[in-house]
Amino acid sequence: MKHLLAALSMLALALPVAAQQPETANASGAVLRGLDTFNGHVTDMNVAAGQSVQFGRLNIVLRECRYPAGNPAGDAYASLEISQQGREGVIFSGWMIASAPALSAMEHPRYDVWVLRCTTE
Repeated sequence: MKHLLAALSMLALALPVAAQQPETANASGAVLRGLDTFNGHVTDMNVAAGQSVQFGRLNIVLRECRYPAGNPAGDAYASLEISQQGREGVIFSGWMIASAPALSAMEHPRYDVWVLRCTTE
């Protein structure tokens, strides 16, 4: 009986957390911003989901962009894979969040890349 009460208590505590998770929608693309720290050049890049874009020596693939359902201007979450010409493998693979670019940042001595927003057109 004690185990059942403990399990029900845990479930009751978990329900409010699950209810707070917002629903998301997939976007057709994203707007990314790149900074070349050597020359201070800033570039905004439109990229469709599943496509790639070149920024300097980087190849950036947008796997997916999500936003809060019903709010395309809301906080964007983009799944990116970034590689560099002349270097083996991927230098970044993961999700970047528009409102918290430092949370999951790409580590590179020359380039910074972050997500501005999802696009729905």
